[in-house]
Amino acid sequence: MENKNFHEFSPENLKIRRTEAAVTAAAELFLQYGIESVKMTDIAEKSGVGVATLYRYFGTKNQIVIEAMTYLWNEMGKLFSGVFESEIFLKQTGIKQMSDLLRMCLVLYEAHQDFLRVLGEFDLLILRENISPEKLTEYEKSVINFYPMFERAYRTGIADRTVRTVPDFRQFYLAYAHALLELGKKLVQRELLPSDDFSNGGKELSLLIECAVCYLRKE
Repeated sequence: MENKNFHEFSPENLKIRRTEAAVTAAAELFLQYGIESVKMTDIAEKSGVGVATLYRYFGTKNQIVIEAMTYLWNEMGKLFSGVFESEIFLKQTGIKQMSDLLRMCLVLYEAHQDFLRVLGEFDLLILRENISPEKLTEYEKSVINFYPMFERAYRTGIADRTVRTVPDFRQFYLAYAHALLELGKKLVQRELLPSDDFSNGGKELSLLIECAVCYLRKE
């Protein structure tokens, strides 16, 4: 019992718990207020981890932002994996699986606009702060975790003859992932031009998804 308690309250274990608390608190604050508006003191207050300790663990605010965004993408992965790993989903035809996967971006727009807003802000921060790709390694892994589900659906569609052969499926995936996410991020911003009308944002995303499905469907 003594050994167990000693391990539980060891410096390394304490650091892990504090780091997780800080990252979770930061993610929640960013979703609510945006990255720019949140200060390290706000994260310290919400997480119960001192400001000096936060700087000792993370070094800069940018680092805690990166880890918080990685955390948010992983949480999104957990949210959707319950659906896309289910027996009901996997029994569908390949083209239906692809359609449902693409509509994930529509779900993000309809139910997780706060995530899309902070994602857009994070993209700008990466450019503004010139954050190196090396510091974004774990973040990138959390983003590309979705690709295997699309590839599996594509292979299912090839096997059941509901999806046509695409010369470079990864390129197709990247093209539509970028297009749908960027459109989603734009639609949750305020309208910038007189001709902008985001009241039918869901229909815009649905139209893009239908184009992708039509391209994939084997006639």
